[in-house]
Formats: sequence, C-alpha cells, structure tokens
Amino acid sequence: MTERAVAPPAAAAQLKERLYATITMISVVIGLAGSGHTDLFGAAATVVTASVGLWLAALVADQQAHRVTHGALATGRELRSMLFVSSPLLLSAVGPLLLIGVSALGVMGLDTALLTAAGVNVATLFAWGCYGGLRMGGGTAFALLAGGIDAAIGTAVAVVKTAAGH
Repeated sequence: MTERAVAPPAAAAQLKERLYATITMISVVIGLAGSGHTDLFGAAATVVTASVGLWLAALVADQQAHRVTHGALATGRELRSMLFVSSPLLLSAVGPLLLIGVSALGVMGLDTALLTAAGVNVATLFAWGCYGGLRMGGGTAFALLAGGIDAAIGTAVAVVKTAAGH
C-alpha cells in the first residue's frame, strides 16, 4: 500500500483560491475580448482591478469569518495564513498582464492576447486536473479525463460568468 503525501490545510486552501482565480480571470479576459472597445490601458486596469478586488474580498470574508468564529481579529499567524492562502488571487493577473504587454509591443492584437490568456488559463485547469488524476492513482487515461473534465467545467463556469456580466 502506497502512502500519499498529505498537503497542509493552508496549501489545499491556497490551491483552491488559485483555481478559483484562474476561472474568474478566464471570465474577465473573455469579457474584455468580447467587449470590442477595450484599449491596452483599460484591459490592464481591468485585470489588475479584478485580481485586487478578488483578493480584498477574500481577505474581508476571511477576517469576518475569523471574527465571528473566534471573537477576535485575525493577527499574527492566522493573518499570515490568510495572506498566504489568498495570494494566488493577486497572481492571477500576471499571465494576462504579460500577454497585454506583448500586445503593447505589437506582437499580437489585444483581442488575441486576451483570448490567449483565456486559453492559457484553460490549459492550466487541464494541467491541475491531470495532476489531481495522477495523484489519485488513476493512471494516464484517468488523469487525462480528469483534466478534460476540469477544463470543461472551468470554461463553462467562466462562460456563464461572462454571459451574466460578472
């Protein structure tokens, strides 16, 4: 019987935030690409605002939940854990911003850069799904299926969020 490594709860929570931020950023960049009137500065500002807004919302929710359950503000170790867990919400802007920068250099159009960012994020969901499938011990076929399902679900959620205007 093989013993699987167990990730600390904070690492699992951080990965959850990373996946959530990836799906949300797919929505943001698809929405920007579909708007038809976004410029480089506006696209970059929207991506930054979305990631900072998500991060702040997570911190506010975490702090409120901590106050309600513990009767005190999170400080010290608890606050550092909250910051660690929520950090991927800020990092979700890096890929799209790099591609917007590539667009600013004239290598590709802005809509192409935004759709490429969405594609990279879908590929990221696929990769995490495959990795999860492998970690579950299901073999290559199971990992590919898990990756495909995760990418499809993430994309569907992003499309619904985009269609709803979020």
